[in-house]
Amino acid sequence: MPVRSLDSSVLRWPNRAAVDAAARRWAETQRALHPELKKLGYFGSYARGNWGVGSDLDLIALVSHGKRPFGQRAMDWDLDPLPVPAEILVYTESEWARLEQEGGRFFTTVTAETVWI
Repeated sequence: MPVRSLDSSVLRWPNRAAVDAAARRWAETQRALHPELKKLGYFGSYARGNWGVGSDLDLIALVSHGKRPFGQRAMDWDLDPLPVPAEILVYTESEWARLEQEGGRFFTTVTAETVWI
């Protein structure tokens, strides 16, 4: 998590390399906990390289199937070990294929900037 320097009131926020390394370590544990996981990545400011103090980590997971509705799937993923606040979107492969077929702005943007880990 962000840390305050002992002799300063300035927060030091984890940089892209630190967040990427932590996300990759976290991904390894998630593979064991979620056998349905097919692909995991991050998008947004950390993927684009324009992160800053207060930036969160936007994650995306593609799974073979979901036990819960889309809006509830994120509850099954423990994001606390990550060094910055994080959010995860969990799509089934069929939902992702439907987004691809629709070709909307969200799909186009996420596809272009996601760093798959």
